[in-house]
Amino acid sequence: MGYFEGFGVTLKQWGVGTTTKEYRGGRTNRQGEINPKDQKAPKPERVHGRHVLNRYEDGMEKCIGCELCAGVCPANCIYVRGKDNPVEDPKSPGERYGYVYEINYLRCIHCDLCVEACPTQAITETKLFEFSFTNRQDAIYTKDELLVGDDGKPQNLPWEDWRPGEDEHTSGWMRATSSSGKASFLGTTNWNGELGYGVRPSELPQDEKDASVTLAAAEHDHSDHDHSDHDHSDHGGH
Repeated sequence: MGYFEGFGVTLKQWGVGTTTKEYRGGRTNRQGEINPKDQKAPKPERVHGRHVLNRYEDGMEKCIGCELCAGVCPANCIYVRGKDNPVEDPKSPGERYGYVYEINYLRCIHCDLCVEACPTQAITETKLFEFSFTNRQDAIYTKDELLVGDDGKPQNLPWEDWRPGEDEHTSGWMRATSSSGKASFLGTTNWNGELGYGVRPSELPQDEKDASVTLAAAEHDHSDHDHSDHDHSDHGGH
């Protein structure tokens, strides 16, 4: 395809060729229908989007500054520094808390490995994926921007386009299969309560095919575990 043909496709996607009134009302899709400017494409329930740092239901921060999320990140986009909790005003239930927490969204690939590595379920990913930056500094989120507010809701920054429901089912697949993604935990609630949301419910597979495969894998894991215990018992008896 030549350069001019490519430009023609792009202009067509932008709505050039429709009337001025139609263009101001929104872009056109491939069927020539007008989409409202404020309409968002639907997202899968388990999509990985913008991160949040969660709090317990009593308001304490979940992050303990262990830096495991930074260590597992394949893009090296997370920077964490832990600090001892002040005795008179502890930030988290542990001995330490996340004193510095930064995520560079110019590098982040939204793989959710940080969520899997976190021992306290402090970091999760929402479904928000529409956030645009006018400078590089805004793309580096600090702890003040990542930590949920006193109501447990994510911070709504000027360059973010939050819609109802995008803060729900955060990191859904990891929640469904905690701990560490094992199929045997599927459908079992193994998640701490969160400020503003309580204990989020566990989730099931997306369809019956996923359910049958997952349950078969779970039964296989249990069977292997039982055989292993039996072998160790026989060996100990000899």
